[in-house]
Amino acid sequence: MINLLLFPVIIPLLFASILLFFPKNIRMQRTVAAIGAGLAFIAGLFLLAKVKADGVQAVTLGSWDAPFGITMVSDLFSVLLVLSASLIALLVIFYSFQTIGKEREQSFYYPAVLFLLLGVNGAFTTGDIFNLFVFFEVLLMSSYMLIVHGGEKPQLRETIKYLLVNVISSAFFVAAVAFLYSVTGTLNMADLAVKIPQIEETGILTVIAVLFLVVFGFKAAIFPLYFWLPGSYNAPPVPILALFGALLTKVGVYAIMRTYTLFFTMNIDFTHELLAIISILTILAGCVGALAYFDVKKIIIYNIIIAVGVILFGVSQLNEAGVDGAIFYLVHDMLIKAALFFLVGIIAVLFGTTNLREMGGLMKSYPVLGWVYLVAAFGLAGIPPLSGFPGKLLIIQGGFQGPNFWGSLVILVTSLLVLLSVIRIFVYAFWGAPVQTVSITKSAYQQMFIPSVALVILTIIVGVGAELFMPLISGAGDVLLNPSIYIDAVLKE
Repeated sequence: MINLLLFPVIIPLLFASILLFFPKNIRMQRTVAAIGAGLAFIAGLFLLAKVKADGVQAVTLGSWDAPFGITMVSDLFSVLLVLSASLIALLVIFYSFQTIGKEREQSFYYPAVLFLLLGVNGAFTTGDIFNLFVFFEVLLMSSYMLIVHGGEKPQLRETIKYLLVNVISSAFFVAAVAFLYSVTGTLNMADLAVKIPQIEETGILTVIAVLFLVVFGFKAAIFPLYFWLPGSYNAPPVPILALFGALLTKVGVYAIMRTYTLFFTMNIDFTHELLAIISILTILAGCVGALAYFDVKKIIIYNIIIAVGVILFGVSQLNEAGVDGAIFYLVHDMLIKAALFFLVGIIAVLFGTTNLREMGGLMKSYPVLGWVYLVAAFGLAGIPPLSGFPGKLLIIQGGFQGPNFWGSLVILVTSLLVLLSVIRIFVYAFWGAPVQTVSITKSAYQQMFIPSVALVILTIIVGVGAELFMPLISGAGDVLLNPSIYIDAVLKE
């Protein structure tokens, strides 16, 4: 019997493979893709229940025991991210029906989305650092196809930069893995957590830890390695942008969180201090971009960078409040970013432009859209009781309890800048003199609006019902702060 934790990986692979056989049948493409993402989400729910009831789940493929076989591991941290990723992929598929265009739908768009989900879920679930590289490459190959999908000139231009950056970072990844293996003799994450504390030469391990921070930092878009992200993410259509913005950088963030809590803990005075400083610089750089542009997509794209900094600052404190807050904020940010990209996508379609200066007066014709956007904007900025508040509050608490209280002050101040950046969209697009809008059918509007509302409602529930979700978040934090839970589940399987 196939272990339950493999289903969120196997299901997207199976359905993406099926879709390759009839690319021109749009109805079948839509139906099969939606069923595939829906089943992956349901499998994630069952897996969450299993992990909650029985603890960390681990399976080693083939007849080799850990650490020699290929190990897949699911704890509360990874399963929460798998669940969020599968839900976002499902809603992106629904949102794409009216926005991506029939030509793209007939050119393997939906298989690429499911292959990307396969790579993301695999990266969240693997217990082996080399297979993390493999799943990174799977999701990157899918993203290469999606970012260039449609072949418009800006897409082709930005794809070259995106491709070069990721090829270089992948080369660094292989080198970092080789160095790590040469020092430790293993690539199994649980085994690394056992062997690294036994090695006396912490200098070389610190160098390897920093090299991995560079590798994952390219993927996560930390300062100063975020230069590729604003242009690359701005080029593709909104559904692809929502998928990238919600999921791709989060895989890099997950990899930093996992490695910097599980086994790169031999010299935290240097490595985690460095991570804290880089996180704050990432937040400040993102704020500058978010306030500098009058393009609705660019403003939200720079807010991706800000959120990466906030999450990693929480992790760098390596205390309960900081780590729990980082996990909560990571899940919140995946949901809220997808919702905001959906909403600014609707705004851009209605005005036929992404330039704020050419918008205005939408509140008269689409008042519900305006208020839904405002709630999402407040959620992004961390206004209580919405979902951004509990995670950010815990991260700030973690900073005050840890060595970097100054970072918590920066996060408090920049929260106002985040609010200002997204409120500008509300003021320009929904108030002022009405501007002529593009007429779209009611059914087309609803197919874009319903997934957006679903995500915003979910973020409200997560925020208002934070007390209900905290046991899951605390359980995920326990695994990160107490590596022995993870190690015992894998090596004593």
